[in-house]
Amino acid sequence: MTLLVTGATGFVMSVLARHWLDADPEARLVALDASPLDAAAERYFAPVMNRLSVVVADVTQPETWHSALAASAVTHIVHGATITPISRGTVAEAKREPEAENPRRIIDVNVMGTVAMLEWARTLPNLKRFIYVSSGAVYKHHGPDRPGEPLPEDGYVMPRRLYGISKLASELITERYGDLFGLSTASVRPSSVYGPMDRVTASRNMRHVPNRIAHMAMEGIKRVHVNTLDAVGDYIHVEDVASAIVSLLRAPRLHYSAYNIACGATASIGDMVGWAAEKAPGLRAEVVPPEQADIVQDPTLKDGMWGAYDVSRIFSETGWKPRPMRAAFHAYMDWIAAERSSGPSRETT
Repeated sequence: MTLLVTGATGFVMSVLARHWLDADPEARLVALDASPLDAAAERYFAPVMNRLSVVVADVTQPETWHSALAASAVTHIVHGATITPISRGTVAEAKREPEAENPRRIIDVNVMGTVAMLEWARTLPNLKRFIYVSSGAVYKHHGPDRPGEPLPEDGYVMPRRLYGISKLASELITERYGDLFGLSTASVRPSSVYGPMDRVTASRNMRHVPNRIAHMAMEGIKRVHVNTLDAVGDYIHVEDVASAIVSLLRAPRLHYSAYNIACGATASIGDMVGWAAEKAPGLRAEVVPPEQADIVQDPTLKDGMWGAYDVSRIFSETGWKPRPMRAAFHAYMDWIAAERSSGPSRETT
């Protein structure tokens, strides 16, 4: 089987690509990305490079990649190429509005790139499945209507930023192409993803709270300055996201057009600092004014896209379950430690 992954030199898609190749010694993978492998990706893919082909091309310009993929015998596609114009984490970053810098390019890549890939996909005689990588950014800031319930895939969808708008548009386009041309398609909506290979790239420069806390702990910092301990999120380790997507690629049949991929529970900043301190004794959080904080989050955002996501759909279809959040967070800290001991980090911190 040959999987084509677009955006495969970046964060989540690189981990998906490696997971696919590690899980099956006979599997092959084609990576299509506007950026070549950087030093981090070259090290990461080194053990499986003999089964990996890299095509450097712009997904919105199919004439630059059609011929390169002509003989690839692709059987599965995960379309993850995207621009993530999000700035978050500190007061200074929150004042930026990356969407205003090049809105047309965001829409072009995030929507028309999807159309270009679907147009090519419908010509493949042996294509078994097309997965579009969407985002929890499609959801509203509030919901469900009954507090305490996890966020389901049906309803509560109302993006207000170009990123979420473009993701929802591509979900609907993917579903319609499936209906029109008899393709097996689905979209996945990861919650807030962190973990190995999260680094600055040409299309993404943001780090979720677990990434920031884990790195500060492993750097020996003893005080994490935060504006609150109570802000929450449903944070999912990237390797769990990868295993979830592969489970959907291999499922005999999919019954839904969209699937949440998340832990299904929330953790607070206070929780994560506590978990980090278990491996980095002496670490503690100090609440300070937002202007002085290393991490700034809104403690009033506790439901909708910020709350726990319902993952019962993917469990019922594939049996996939994420690791408990604490265990996944500790695994990430262990990965950072291993990287530091083996040489230059694959992440920028």
